[in-house]
Amino acid sequence: MLYLKTLIIVVQLLSALGVIGLVLLQHGKGADMGAAFGSGASGSLFGATGSANFLSRTTAVLAALFFATTLALTYLGAYHVKPSAGVLGAAATAPIAASPASAPAAGSAPVAASPAAPASPASVPATGVPK
Repeated sequence: MLYLKTLIIVVQLLSALGVIGLVLLQHGKGADMGAAFGSGASGSLFGATGSANFLSRTTAVLAALFFATTLALTYLGAYHVKPSAGVLGAAATAPIAASPASAPAAGSAPVAASPAAPASPASVPATGVPK
């Protein structure tokens, strides 16, 4: 998953730099008037209007690629694996088995449980106090 995120980040960075470069290469609306009076655009590689169409289409493709990679990174960043809820809806936990070291030895006698100690007077609620 880490390689996929890294690949998407690299593609996003390259598309962002491409959009920036192509926007800076394009002429504004006022440059069309200068091209009409022979500023040398007709002798270019793409013709008088061919470069504008090529650059604007390439910019649109790179912008769409940038948006797609942004959405993909958002989805991958928000995705968190959730633990299984089990049959009763609570998180499934494995029961803890007693280790052999804590079990009494076969030859030893069981230890008698000590009688319950009487509760301390501080923990016993008073009966005469109003609630």
